[in-house]
Amino acid sequence: MSYSGVFKQQQTKTISITSGKGGVGKTTITANLALRLSQTGNKVLIFDGDLGMANVDILYGVKPTGSIYDVIRGERTIHEVMIEVAKDVFLIPGGSGILEFNNLNGFQRRAMIEAVGQLPQDFDYLLIDTAPGIAENVLYLNAAAQTIAVVITPDPASLADSYALIKVLHQKYRENKFSIICNQVRNETEGVGLYQRFNDVVNKFLYIGLDYMGSIPMDPILRNATQLNRLIMRHDSSSESAKALKKICTEIECMNDRRSVTKGGLQMFWEQVVGVA
Repeated sequence: MSYSGVFKQQQTKTISITSGKGGVGKTTITANLALRLSQTGNKVLIFDGDLGMANVDILYGVKPTGSIYDVIRGERTIHEVMIEVAKDVFLIPGGSGILEFNNLNGFQRRAMIEAVGQLPQDFDYLLIDTAPGIAENVLYLNAAAQTIAVVITPDPASLADSYALIKVLHQKYRENKFSIICNQVRNETEGVGLYQRFNDVVNKFLYIGLDYMGSIPMDPILRNATQLNRLIMRHDSSSESAKALKKICTEIECMNDRRSVTKGGLQMFWEQVVGVA
């Protein structure tokens, strides 16, 4: 592989959008961030890593004809399952099945890497929508990403489960830096306060860094868009929630993640996921 090829691969920023519990708006955030990033001139790839409950496609109003499982089984190529869901936004559907990345055999691991090696290397961002919780599959996807963005809400269960997720990733995978997105808050002030309280609790027990990525208010327009399975960035880009998502995208574009030195781009992400790196 040429030096220029390696350099190109490392330009893809890999960001996992994750949470300790379900129902915190993780998929909605991922889908809207991808669309907004494309609107500011970026080429974005989404991997729907919520295996078994994949639903990013629904928000974009598309119906996949295949999934990552078809690629692993050798039934389809990565190009056949990857779909362009909006201009410069591409999706690799997770589908539903029983295989998990940590249960792949040697042949399946090699097949997976060969398949994703055929992907274009000109994506600016890879956004991974993980399942909630601390299952091995979730941990693998998070640990392989350069940036781990944890979505929290004021719900005490969300905070407790997010702390558990961060603790496991810290202890098992030595992750020591996370970004926090506060969702379903009344306003920015409540969001900042929620982040600060969560940060205080986490740092009482763990020696890690939590960065504040931003807050998203639960406005009626967002609630209506979600019920209609629509992206708020399309439904009403002037709404308060859409403005908040735009600010988070600006924060993402300004990030200079030092972890990208040790965690490469698109190809290395997949190699780490299937355990061949």
